[in-house]
Amino acid sequence: MDISINDYAVGAAVATGLVNTSPDVRGEALPDVDALTAFLGEHGVRADALAGGRLPDGDDLRQVHLLRREVRLVLEAETEERIVAGAMVLAGWAGRAPALRREGDDGWQWYVPTVAGASLAAELAALIGIGVLGAVRALGAGRLRRCAAPGCRGVFVDTSRGGRRAYCTPDLCGNRVNVAGHRARRRVATMNTSVAR
Repeated sequence: MDISINDYAVGAAVATGLVNTSPDVRGEALPDVDALTAFLGEHGVRADALAGGRLPDGDDLRQVHLLRREVRLVLEAETEERIVAGAMVLAGWAGRAPALRREGDDGWQWYVPTVAGASLAAELAALIGIGVLGAVRALGAGRLRRCAAPGCRGVFVDTSRGGRRAYCTPDLCGNRVNVAGHRARRRVATMNTSVAR
């Protein structure tokens, strides 16, 4: 796998997605190999890129579960230095020295290649590590956040342009908070109408 240094948002999205598959967030979202394969597909990671062109197996799933814990520790680290140190460890799981290659009319681009035959978890760790390092460098460590939804234990890397993302899964957590707010406002409005009569 060649990981683009310039496109850190890909690794940051994989980091966010992976930690939020944890049973601590909304129940185990990676219970089996099929779920892992679907997760990889949703994030544009080719599952068949493993050594020998094989698909993920139970051992890969166990390693990704362990990686998930490590990534969460990095995203929840209390200082910028700890975030960077943790991300560098992840990047080193399978990452080699950066390479500069000409990419057609786009000029020269930085990539971090991974070692041949690296495990799926090691390749994901390198992708996530590079993504987190890029996000910290380009956006700052303040973009690694906990979900603002009450009761949610999700964490995420906010790579949005405005940097105002508040929820680990906006379509789920954000929608839940918005619906609860709407219902509360309706109750208040109904009570005020009843009192006014």
